[in-house]
Amino acid sequence: MYKSATVRVLIATLGGSLGLSAQVPQTAAATWRPIGNTLIDRSLAGLASGPVDRVWYSTNGSQLLIRTASGKVFGTSDFETWQAVSAAPPALSTPPVSGRLPEAEAQTRGGPTRLYAFGKFVYSSENGGASWENLTAYRDTSIIGNGMRDLAVSPANDQEATVAAASGVFRTVDGGKSWSGLNQGLPNLPGAQLLRLPSGDQGARLALPDASVVEWQPGQKQAWLPADNSVYVQELSLRKAIGAMQGVTVTAYKKSGDMIYLGTADAQLKVSTDGGKNYTTYAVPESGAVQRFWTDPADPRIAIAVLDARSTSAVTSSPAVHVLRTINGGAWDDITGNLPDSSVRGVTADRSSEAVYVATARGVFYASLNLETLGSAASWTPLTGLPEAPSADVKLDDGGHQLFAAIDGYGVYSTLAPHRLNDPRVVSAADFVARAAAPGSLVSIAGARVTSGQALGQQGNVQLAVLASTDTETQIQIPFEARGSSLSLAVFSGDHNITLPSVPLEAAAPAIFVAHDGSPMLYDADSGVMLDAMTPARSRGHIQILATGLGRVTPDWPTGIAGPIDNPPKVAATVTAMLDGQPVEVTKAVLAPYIGYYLIEIEVPKIVNYGPAELYVQVGAQPSNRVRVYIEP
Repeated sequence: MYKSATVRVLIATLGGSLGLSAQVPQTAAATWRPIGNTLIDRSLAGLASGPVDRVWYSTNGSQLLIRTASGKVFGTSDFETWQAVSAAPPALSTPPVSGRLPEAEAQTRGGPTRLYAFGKFVYSSENGGASWENLTAYRDTSIIGNGMRDLAVSPANDQEATVAAASGVFRTVDGGKSWSGLNQGLPNLPGAQLLRLPSGDQGARLALPDASVVEWQPGQKQAWLPADNSVYVQELSLRKAIGAMQGVTVTAYKKSGDMIYLGTADAQLKVSTDGGKNYTTYAVPESGAVQRFWTDPADPRIAIAVLDARSTSAVTSSPAVHVLRTINGGAWDDITGNLPDSSVRGVTADRSSEAVYVATARGVFYASLNLETLGSAASWTPLTGLPEAPSADVKLDDGGHQLFAAIDGYGVYSTLAPHRLNDPRVVSAADFVARAAAPGSLVSIAGARVTSGQALGQQGNVQLAVLASTDTETQIQIPFEARGSSLSLAVFSGDHNITLPSVPLEAAAPAIFVAHDGSPMLYDADSGVMLDAMTPARSRGHIQILATGLGRVTPDWPTGIAGPIDNPPKVAATVTAMLDGQPVEVTKAVLAPYIGYYLIEIEVPKIVNYGPAELYVQVGAQPSNRVRVYIEP
């Protein structure tokens, strides 16, 4: 029997946390969903953002304005919300100093009663610069970060000053005794490349233009966190080293097996089929620097290259070339088609579905292309719903089900990959991964609104219970009576029938439910509160895990009916759980009061190492996906 308080919170939370899993008819089309926010936790006086190079106040001090490193101008009147504005920064004014500067290269602002200077730190002087007080030093580091680029003093109050720095905007209202960040709501996260997508207990990773790397960890609610950038820096160093040997500036690099693709700043494509011993070169005269490559994991001879906009000084009537394709690692053909004449910075593709996506300065575009034949025409369609800003990169997950895009200033977004509307697939409703199903599993048909269907298997044809449906996705429960080694689903969508590829069927195929950013559906067993980085589990406490795919239950339970609150059926097989590689006690494994869901309860042991831990469950020999749980004493 469940704790009644836990069940009430559980049901309410599920409806809001899992979107389609609310199991009521929906009509809204799939939309882009943000992964995290636009803030970075750099352990400063406030949460950070990207570089800001100018800051100034309006004449009466009622409005603060900034210009980001990307050239966008924003203003705020309440110092909490930012709006894009059309304004130009005033000319810089540097007041004279009667004494010495606090740093050799420091710049000054303000006066005459209070003078500010900034360099590595921020300083103030009340005697024209004869002496200075350091306002931001703490153990030889600045509490508002490095790379200070501008400072403005409010014309209404010289105790109020704002700094533009490499980590965003920081403000003091008491002459520098305390500082706070003004980066909340400021779209200024400067992504350069998507390095990793959410998977298991790992979060999304994003490279920034300064070669640093940040990660949105599963369960994180506050900000992106700095992450190890050594692999990314090694690739940048490798580009530089290869470029020195080749006598070119290498701007893009991709290695797959013995195939190496190099792209240069002067629009050359260099390909090696022998691990870099020899290269063939293809010049692209009507373009700028090569930005990125995509190669087919199964056949690296099939590749796509994307290129920057050509120089504005180029005088030519020929159309610009921004996207090229090869099917043999040598001959390239232009598939720019109807793309706008702007920089293309990222590319991803799914060969089996003939889907190609590119990230451009005008947004994200999609085309359906035969990647095995040269010469086929390309017709690109813009993907709507994203912020109106340049896109830095695009990636598909391993199954080609979800599309991720990095948008300049706005961070990372995900959506169902549009090509799935033409090529539906069965995936786990828990984590959107194509995996085996089990009797009772909750699965999603990605790419189709299904109104009815049948499960075709050893047990004969069984009518499917459609639990929820949108224009892009449908949830169904695999019948408890399903038998055999595989299962086919014949469904009716719109005005036509679809027979989906068969799904492997196992006695159990466990999967823990996660949100699109990798946050797992874990709850405190006593309070029903969802556990995350801000609300960790406690030693000796109990965690409730929402999962699917645990197989048959006892007593038998009908398909399409939520489990009862009182005396729920128990999972027939033995369920085990692992926390950071060590087994923990499973105190409960039953049907949850929600169709297709199971509830597993574990006890957190008394442990020494606290913080993030890897958690997964196992039924027989079948392990679930790995998720992250945060634990405190």
